[in-house]
Amino acid sequence: MSRHIQITFDAHDPQALSTFWRDVLGYVHPGPPGVDLPEGADPLAAWDDFLARVGVPEADRNTRSALEDPDGQGPRLFFQQVPEDKVAKNRVHLDVRAAPGLEGDERMAALEAECDRLVALGASRLRRDEPAPPMSTGYIVMRDPEGNEFCLD
Repeated sequence: MSRHIQITFDAHDPQALSTFWRDVLGYVHPGPPGVDLPEGADPLAAWDDFLARVGVPEADRNTRSALEDPDGQGPRLFFQQVPEDKVAKNRVHLDVRAAPGLEGDERMAALEAECDRLVALGASRLRRDEPAPPMSTGYIVMRDPEGNEFCLD
């Protein structure tokens, strides 16, 4: 039997990092338990209201955040506040599939366009690896706003 997974990020600012990844992946912040959000409502504001209502001190309200795939296909992402800084390269990273089915110059142009969009959201570019058939179709290595490496693939 297969298992569902959740990918957890350690973060200094879980809400900001989850918002970055929301915009990268097209995911959504789920609403609080038992709260029906009207169309267009801000789930983060709903969470703040919910946490205040259940007595969570304001200083503790940005210790966690989560994202879900609105289509129900991808894994849930969870962001937890930690005090320590990131000090080494990730041993596991996300590959953001930004150019599926594309090859050569068309693929790399699509990756470059997505790289520009993500830099505008707060990511930083580390390097571009050119296609090297048959083992690699090319990719771009990046960092999210808290320094976690990921690839545009």
